[in-house]
Amino acid sequence: MSIHSFNFVPYKKKKKGQATFLALDLHFSHDISYRKGAYPVQRNSIKIAYIILVLFFLVSSSRYEALIQPPSQETNAYVILLHGLGQSRHSMEKIGKSLSGLGYKVVNVGYPSTKYPIEFLADEILKEVIEPYSKHSQSKIHFVTHSMGGIVVRYYLKNHKLPNLGRIVMISPPNQGSELVDSLGDSYVFKKLNGPAGRQLGTDKHSVPLSLGPVDFELGVIAGNRGFNPLYSLIVPGPDDGVVSVERTKVAGMKDFLILPRSHAFIMKSEDVIQQVIYFLEQGVFKREAQ
Repeated sequence: MSIHSFNFVPYKKKKKGQATFLALDLHFSHDISYRKGAYPVQRNSIKIAYIILVLFFLVSSSRYEALIQPPSQETNAYVILLHGLGQSRHSMEKIGKSLSGLGYKVVNVGYPSTKYPIEFLADEILKEVIEPYSKHSQSKIHFVTHSMGGIVVRYYLKNHKLPNLGRIVMISPPNQGSELVDSLGDSYVFKKLNGPAGRQLGTDKHSVPLSLGPVDFELGVIAGNRGFNPLYSLIVPGPDDGVVSVERTKVAGMKDFLILPRSHAFIMKSEDVIQQVIYFLEQGVFKREAQ
């Protein structure tokens, strides 16, 4: 099945700092640009170890793109995919291909997660992506998100009605923030890599996730409990995926919750996670082994 892409590129800054976007119809577009830079050495040697790992796992993108699968006769439902902080739409491609194979119309969104605060990402970028599909009142719109992508969706739904909203699966979302941001968020390298949105994912008074309250939609949360770095576990209390503690992925109002032995950076690529995503979208619960 051919894939069509619509690139939404900011082309002009308004006086108030907002961007206006053009939608360009391109075919088989897989290009994406990355931002690179040199960073000063930090005095604190422990923080250097943390930051090196952040540099390894986080790659920032400079624009956003939506890949749209052509309609299928099997289902009228759309699934919008939203990647995490510092990643790109490519991180969600494996999930997208699995869903497309089942007949879902997949919208894989790449967006500049490190350039703007969460409010702008939700109210300007995500809103523009969703708008064409929200007009199809007979078609459900599901969401599958990784990490901060879930917070962007929560912020959007807190402030906008979506009558044809379906189900949502959040993979490793910092629904109650992350202690890593509290510890590293003020460092130069963290700010340079993760931008304004990254600093909003802590557990302090500036935390956007903690300001959103309970959810009122069908939500399934998948958490990982295999941290990739023991140093991070000194900061993040309890079982964690290397970035977010299992406990802080939870949010009041969620319908189901599942823990799998996966790490934050690659959990969305795991086959067992993908199968659970599909099961929740179809059944509204995660699949458990028979007792």
